[in-house]
Amino acid sequence: MRKRGLKLFVLVMMVLSFSLGLLSAQPLPETQNLTILATTDLHGNVWGFSYEDNKETTNNGMARIASYVEEVRSKEQHVILVDNGDVIQGNIMTDDIYNKQDGDHPVIRAMNLMGYDSLTLGNHEFNFGEKLIKRIQTLADFPVLAANMARVDGTMAALPYTIITRGDVRIGIIGLTNPNAPRWDGEKTDPFVFAPVGPACRRVVDIIKDKVDIIIAVAHVGIYPEYDEEEGSDGGNAILDLCPEIDVLILGHDHNTLKNIEGTTVVGGAKNLGPEVIRIDLGLDKAKNVISRKIEIVKMDAFAPSDLIRKDAFIMEAHQKTRDFISGGAPSADGTPSGGIFGTASVDFQPKNEIKGIPEGKLRDTAVMDLINAVQLANSGADVSAAALFADTSNILAGNINYGTIFGIYKFDNTLYKVEVTGAELKAYMEWSAACYNQWKSGDISISFNPEKPGYLYDMFAGVDYQIDLSKPVGKRIVNVMFKGKPLSDTQTLTLAVNNYRYSSALKAQKLVKATKQWESPNSIRDMLVEHIKKEGTIKPMVDNNWKIVGVDLTSPYRDAVIKMVNEGKLEPPYAKSLNINDLKKSGVI
Repeated sequence: MRKRGLKLFVLVMMVLSFSLGLLSAQPLPETQNLTILATTDLHGNVWGFSYEDNKETTNNGMARIASYVEEVRSKEQHVILVDNGDVIQGNIMTDDIYNKQDGDHPVIRAMNLMGYDSLTLGNHEFNFGEKLIKRIQTLADFPVLAANMARVDGTMAALPYTIITRGDVRIGIIGLTNPNAPRWDGEKTDPFVFAPVGPACRRVVDIIKDKVDIIIAVAHVGIYPEYDEEEGSDGGNAILDLCPEIDVLILGHDHNTLKNIEGTTVVGGAKNLGPEVIRIDLGLDKAKNVISRKIEIVKMDAFAPSDLIRKDAFIMEAHQKTRDFISGGAPSADGTPSGGIFGTASVDFQPKNEIKGIPEGKLRDTAVMDLINAVQLANSGADVSAAALFADTSNILAGNINYGTIFGIYKFDNTLYKVEVTGAELKAYMEWSAACYNQWKSGDISISFNPEKPGYLYDMFAGVDYQIDLSKPVGKRIVNVMFKGKPLSDTQTLTLAVNNYRYSSALKAQKLVKATKQWESPNSIRDMLVEHIKKEGTIKPMVDNNWKIVGVDLTSPYRDAVIKMVNEGKLEPPYAKSLNINDLKKSGVI
């Protein structure tokens, strides 16, 4: 029995050894690579050109991206190209000419030429109303997506998803627009209703998960909620929490670079205007399981603009038409001439920055802001006006003024509203704006800005005199508000001039003002600025210094030396955190 048992054991071991040998001799599972390329927040930058400056850019634009896409497609067999919205708005070519007329559109033409697989609607796609949305959908050779948006009657306003194939791999692409669009575009979004991004994505995942091998969600939100901190309805984290099955999540809207792998989901975001492309490579085995994940953010400064874009006849025409519009050689979409050079500035309107990267235009009253507010007051007849310095670099330089100059100080196609406010409501609005600053603390020798509150949310006011006390916390900073030489009482009634975007996104969304608008301008604020300068001929900087920052002591025997270090690039510009003598001493800088 022992011999028979031994023989059986040996036989079993031989069989097992043979079987293992066969298994070890089997080839490794076949793999294939899937490359996802994603763009976001291109803001109409087809050519790679700054029209307001009349200069070629060196590191961005769809023409450069086209070169990169061509290179990747020449090397990789399975490539997907998606866009995450805010592509149709953002410069003079789009906003002042092609968004306001029918027919072909240079942005969509470029996207068609580049072979995009999908476009997710961004919030700026709604700036020009439903008509432009429909036009995009008609012109595009690819699906336009927004799974969390419908018409008020319940019908579908955009496709929720699309399914494409690469080889034998089925890929589902879900698009999610920003649910805050009504905050910013008010009546222009009235035909639509919007849902939170997380639950909307979950519903689509449940529909397609058994129909596809790979799921890509393309959402025009940042990773963190922008307004709805509790529910996260407008943040990418809600999508990750509710939809762990998705393989790729493309984010945008906040113009931030992002690359991460959360569990089994690869997450990417890129800066605006196209200096970066998100590249994600997924390795799939024979059963189409993801066995490897890689993400990189590819910079475009190494790529020359592609002839695919720059030699297309229609895009060439659009580019030249825009430059002619600025110089006065072509009318706008409504037939109104841009005027070419229509005025001059006697000197530069913005003071030079004392500290590199810290805009003086947000530290004190300046001629650019006083010009904008003066024009708004004159056109509206309001008592008080509010406006923002949209870009830290906004300026009117000494010399000739053309439409590009005006776009440089007022880059959005906003109209002007007039609304009745009480003194208490105006002060609440001013406090909301002053939250853009960080609170001053002992030892600070510079003023810094809250990174959670972008500069375009900081409004400066005309028609009242006031102070901003930065020694105090958010909500208690606006002091000594005077109207016509007397303290402004909480019950006093005034009229306020404010753009349509701020009316919707702040006054109404934040419930700062009860009354509804009583007047809307028939033309844009940019048009008002142009007409004012045409009338004046030569404009001179006028500053009434009606506001100032108080409650800070920026003096120090070390201040000049520390600022010199910042300006020479030896220290980071103190935008989000003030230069503090105590901290600099502890770190050994001084």
